[in-house]
Parts: sequence; C-alpha cells; structure tokens
Amino acid sequence: SSLKKRVFVCSPYTKPDPAININNSVKVFGKLLDDGKCIPINMLWTHFYHCIQPRSYEDWLAYCISFIPLCQAILRLPGESSGVDREVEIAKSLGIPVFDSIEDLYKFLDS
Repeated sequence: SSLKKRVFVCSPYTKPDPAININNSVKVFGKLLDDGKCIPINMLWTHFYHCIQPRSYEDWLAYCISFIPLCQAILRLPGESSGVDREVEIAKSLGIPVFDSIEDLYKFLDS
C-alpha cells in the first residue's frame, strides 16, 4: 500500500517538566512530518486544550490510548513516564511494534 503508516509518538509529559517534554515532542513531530515517511500522531497537543478546559489525567490518558489501535508503529521518546509505560504495554498487547529511536523506526517504515 502507498498509504503512509501512522506512528504514535509516546512522549513523557509531567517529568521532569511539561515545557521541556512538549518542546522535545514537537521537535520530533516536526522531523517525522518533514521527513515524510509516516503520519505522526502526537498527543501532547492535548496540553494546549488542557490549558483552556482542564480534564483529569485519566481522561487525557484514555483519550490518548484510544488512538493507539489506529497506528502501525509506536515511537517511544526517552524519559520516565507511567503513562507512556501504559501506552507501550497496550501497543505491545496489540502487536504494534515499539521503537526507541527514529533510526530504528525508519528502518521499519522503509522495509
């Protein structure tokens, strides 16, 4: 199929600091988008909605998790995160491959 694979970007949010994590996640999202090998799904955009209309952590996590089955791969960004750990476990249980680097993700996408 010529359709690009959707890649869920699992990014830590709260630790060490949301601003740092959002900055890192946006840069990775931009690289994935610019390189054109996949359609990145970056759920940290919910931060900006949360600034205007806050919801609970569990509400946001459930929302983010709902996108995992729609994706063909996961890119797990470095850092401590119980939410990301849960997302990765769900992806693995669904048979969705999880990658820790863009390089490894691209090898999968190019194969």
